[in-house]
Amino acid sequence: MKPKRVHLLGVPLDCVNMKQSLERVDDMICGQCPQAVIAINPEKIIKAQSDAKLLHWLHQAGLLIPDGIGAVVGVRFLTAEAIERVPGSELMPAICERSVAKGYKLFLFGARPEVNQKAVEVLTRRYPGIRIVGNQHGFVKDSEMPALVERINASEADVLFVALGSPRQELWMEQYLPQLNVKVCQGVGGTFDVIAGNVQRAPLVFRRLHLEWFYRLITNPKRLVRQTALPKFALSVLRQKMLG
Repeated sequence: MKPKRVHLLGVPLDCVNMKQSLERVDDMICGQCPQAVIAINPEKIIKAQSDAKLLHWLHQAGLLIPDGIGAVVGVRFLTAEAIERVPGSELMPAICERSVAKGYKLFLFGARPEVNQKAVEVLTRRYPGIRIVGNQHGFVKDSEMPALVERINASEADVLFVALGSPRQELWMEQYLPQLNVKVCQGVGGTFDVIAGNVQRAPLVFRRLHLEWFYRLITNPKRLVRQTALPKFALSVLRQKMLG
């Protein structure tokens, strides 16, 4: 069953928790057409408001997970919907774990060569019996993409994880997903780096307080430019609340 889809500042978002997200992935794998799983956060919402192409693609996605706590708070503030945060960096490992029992075949695309290979090795150790049927780092030329699409299709993968960063991975999925035979394609950003151990997630106390974004900012000040979307997002939510 498709989850309830709401709109936050004109951008679609699914009201799901982790369990419901995994059940939705199961449903999509049983479907006929490839579908995308995309993480929604305040940055992407602000971007989509001025990018008609991105907004159109979000409407086509099979699952739009509430990845950012700002998006969750925004929905709760403006509606009566009970919505929880579903971090994409947690959904991917959960899909990997679930794939062992379900027999799903996985393909990992993106990140640096050493990171991609390390992620495959870690997942293979962590989930005995996992079926990773192919992998490819993210440094692929446009002229090489048709061959990559053929290789992904030849692998008969059910799930494709794309780690190219946003919005590049969303644009890649929009262009190539119609050519793929996979059933689920999830954009996972920097999750391969986290799995490989190159990047540490925020300590548990930050995650429980929903301040993972703040931890990433203070440990990587270069993110400040990206985080300028947060006050704009907050003001937009407040304005919509006041306008009713």
